[in-house]
Amino acid sequence: MTHSSLEAAVVANHEIFMRTSDRIGTVLAEHGLTHSTAQALWSIDPNEPPPPMKELAGRLYCNAPNLSFVINQLTRRGLVERSPDPGDRRSRTVALTEDGRRVRSAVIEATLTLSPFARLHADDLHALTSLLAKALTPTENDPTAPA
Repeated sequence: MTHSSLEAAVVANHEIFMRTSDRIGTVLAEHGLTHSTAQALWSIDPNEPPPPMKELAGRLYCNAPNLSFVINQLTRRGLVERSPDPGDRRSRTVALTEDGRRVRSAVIEATLTLSPFARLHADDLHALTSLLAKALTPTENDPTAPA
């Protein structure tokens, strides 16, 4: 792959991210969310057990103090609740409230509708998803792989 091909892919990825972020700004404002709080909501799957704070920090690529700040905002808004982790009483889990589930669904629906990816055909989306998964698969001795 030439440097210009890699650069074009990185620039296109950034443009998709920026356009999507810009387009969902109104929806986030309607729900009193920032991009960080919206991403935290999205990262909590209501169909799975509530994640421990440490796991959630890993999903969001942030440190514990930053995550605490974001979760505090969501807690004050009544969108999430923190509870002791049943598997480790020293740890806390984060669960969506009913209002949190509703807001999460609204943000996801708006993002999927407004994303430039929404214009792609199902076959193209499948191919894109496969390529992105390949790019995100850690390799041995990869310094950029998540810890």
